[in-house]
Amino acid sequence: MSPPEFIAKWRAVPVTERQGAQAHFLDLCELLGVAKPYDPAWPVERYCFEKGATKTGSGQGWADVWLAGHFAWEYKRPEGDLAKALKQLMTYALALDNPPLLVVSDIRLIQVHTHFTGTPSEVHSFELDDLADPAARDKLRGLFSAPERFRPARTTAAVTAEAARKFAELAEALRLRGHDKDRVARFLDRCLLCLFAEDVGLLPGRLFERLVDKSQAEPDKLGARLAELFRAMQAGGDFALEDIPWFNGGLFDQPEALPLALPEIQILLAAARLDWQAIDPSIFGTLFERGLDPDKRSQLGAHYTDPASIARIIEPVIVAPLLAEWAATRAEIQAKLARLADEEAAHAEEAKAAAAAAIVSRGWTGSIAAMPDKESLCRHFDLRWGLTGGRRISRFVIMLFCS
Repeated sequence: MSPPEFIAKWRAVPVTERQGAQAHFLDLCELLGVAKPYDPAWPVERYCFEKGATKTGSGQGWADVWLAGHFAWEYKRPEGDLAKALKQLMTYALALDNPPLLVVSDIRLIQVHTHFTGTPSEVHSFELDDLADPAARDKLRGLFSAPERFRPARTTAAVTAEAARKFAELAEALRLRGHDKDRVARFLDRCLLCLFAEDVGLLPGRLFERLVDKSQAEPDKLGARLAELFRAMQAGGDFALEDIPWFNGGLFDQPEALPLALPEIQILLAAARLDWQAIDPSIFGTLFERGLDPDKRSQLGAHYTDPASIARIIEPVIVAPLLAEWAATRAEIQAKLARLADEEAAHAEEAKAAAAAAIVSRGWTGSIAAMPDKESLCRHFDLRWGLTGGRRISRFVIMLFCS
């Protein structure tokens, strides 16, 4: 399929999510010249449509397409909610072996979200018309052949360290202007929470960043504006025509904001424009503390061990041996359960055979009981069994069965 054919077809076809997902993906594979799901070159357990997965928390779901070690892909109808599709994929990611790329599409748009360990997430978008460009098609082929092409250049550790440096600069500037270090720390704690809150959607529309940006033209007004925002966060309410939720925990019980000069506003704005979803709290907490405390500020640039380095040590030394031990233990458990199941099946068969024998026996003894001359019957068995084995059947037993 040529690029113009692909673009024309999928611009014109009105489809629902279920109708269009697999057909669109198969055509895309044809356009890119890559293997399709269930291609003999790929084992079906590694590349397929409708990959079942247990959601994080509970429940069962399905990724529309899955290629092990490469991507998980979720479709929505045209102009559907791709943010919702991404959230769905995030709940499946662990069960899908944490693919490095999470792809969402509404047919008209393809978004590739990077999901590499130890790096901030990046988004690569491809509109339908972009697929006419050979460079865009080559980049999409990387989904299938070289997912590492999408790995972000910056690491989570680097972004985290930069954020900590910004806050340390701001803390130092405020202290040099005579502000008490505890008031500085409390104020920056509030700013820090605002930055995390707006990146996860608790503060709407990047409200804090816009507020700081707008105040560059009027630096004297930023303190009052921030104090008003903090008051809205203290109890929940309105701020700048936005609904602000209530933030509990006591941080905003005294919604004080320090006045900032223009250079300080610019430092805070630079921090606000970082990707705060990429910040690693396990690193940031230590660096933030060092930056706020004058006695520890010299340690800000000291070496710390990032999660990827920790994993390189922990995986072979602790995790791998534990997983190997668990594999052996699980195999032993499964073998014992299999033997128990066999024994239970054997017992069940014995019970069935006994029940069947009882039914036959009752029918046979019923026939004997219906005979009028039981004495002759006893003599018959005595004679027959005596000749064949020296055994005799007791008159008592015959009469008991026939009673």
